[in-house]
Amino acid sequence: MRFALIILVAAFSLNASAQSRRVSPSGAGTQTATAATSATGNDQPVKQLFEEAANYYRVKLGELERKKVPYSERLRKQIEREQKQLAAKYAAAVSKRTGLSTEETYYLGLLHWTAENLDGTSEAFRKYLASDDRVPDKAQRTRSVVTVIFAKQSKLDEAEQLLAEYLKNEPVKVSERSRMESELAKAYLAQKNYNKAAPHADDGYKAAKAFVLDSSSGPRGLDEFLDNGMLVFEANKLAGKTAEADAVLEDMRKTAASGGSPSLYFYAADKLIAYRIETGRKPLAMQTYSSIIQQAPLELRGKAQQDEVVQKLRKREKQYKLLGQLAPELANVDHWFPGTAKTLSSLRGQVVLLDFWATWCAPCFDAFPHLIEWSEDYARDGLVVLGVTRYYGMAEGLPVDNAGEIDFLKRFKAKEKLPYDFVVLKDTESQILYGANALPTAIIIDRKGVIRYVESGASPTRFHEMRETIIKLLAEK
Repeated sequence: MRFALIILVAAFSLNASAQSRRVSPSGAGTQTATAATSATGNDQPVKQLFEEAANYYRVKLGELERKKVPYSERLRKQIEREQKQLAAKYAAAVSKRTGLSTEETYYLGLLHWTAENLDGTSEAFRKYLASDDRVPDKAQRTRSVVTVIFAKQSKLDEAEQLLAEYLKNEPVKVSERSRMESELAKAYLAQKNYNKAAPHADDGYKAAKAFVLDSSSGPRGLDEFLDNGMLVFEANKLAGKTAEADAVLEDMRKTAASGGSPSLYFYAADKLIAYRIETGRKPLAMQTYSSIIQQAPLELRGKAQQDEVVQKLRKREKQYKLLGQLAPELANVDHWFPGTAKTLSSLRGQVVLLDFWATWCAPCFDAFPHLIEWSEDYARDGLVVLGVTRYYGMAEGLPVDNAGEIDFLKRFKAKEKLPYDFVVLKDTESQILYGANALPTAIIIDRKGVIRYVESGASPTRFHEMRETIIKLLAEK
């Protein structure tokens, strides 16, 4: 992933992202992005402190890009953690001051928000709203943020009241409204109150759709649209409204075409095909696959966008065909350690996650923390994780024979503290069998031995989907 894209996404998401955990103000990070980060924050204007904390992620990534430091998920998390710690330190320093002005109270709230301190944010912003000299656009922003906080804290009556107050005032921004509506929809979905979730999800989706069709919305608009669209989809899916769930995915795909986003177009198309397989409509799903292959060149702008979507869909064809089928046995297994070799059929009654990976695959490393966590948390519930790799004839950049590569894999396993078994294949037959032509590829098999999830790649969205799938399948008896 290019740093330029990350900087863009980060610049937007820091002030609008879901805030959920409080960060201790002790320690502002291991490295500094600007000279001011070493200051205590006791004598600088509050607005300046906020701007420094808000820009930390962007500035730090710029520094690392200039130094040609390779991007990784671990690095992203480290920088985010440093930014939150810096904001928490500055918020703690500002909170000790007396006689804060209305504007200073506003920026104190933003510091708490950046630090993911929900209570601190809410307290500062409610003081701001109670001030006679508040500014209309800042007051609206504070209302939107506190509405989100109330929704996250399941204070739904208070959130509803503040949303209504927001809608009575100006300016009403579609991005802020979509965020408030989506958080309320999520809260009601968590309570399984689908009747109340649905209208908020619909309103959030409409606002996000208007936002994404605005050419200036950029990556943030796509994120808002995707989030809200999937909320409407989930609300209908959980309520058993199959036709309505199909319809929103179709609308997302067509909106993505109008908005010129091939990645979102593919995502919606892929979800629609997989959902139809999941709901027992595989013939319709494969018909949908063929239809979209034909429609994409007509709906998308330019050959590059058309080719991108068609190529991605064609790569998924094998995986679509696997979904809902009994998992085939792994072929040509040469080593299985530290446990003893098993067949997949012998593991029926348990949920099995096959992680196709390689030591040279950088995105594969991003999956390790999740695989470790799931192995430790869900093994007692019946989850079996298997790391599936093959001989590549290389170890630490040098050619090796099979025995040397096994020794390297054992050292690698110990170094990375991976608690699950490794399965080493002789050749590519199993990769081809499972459509694991790109690494990493995850296969999740249910207790009956049926493939329920197949995906390639590593991203926060993928890991969230995998975790949700694991939890769902473990609950099935």
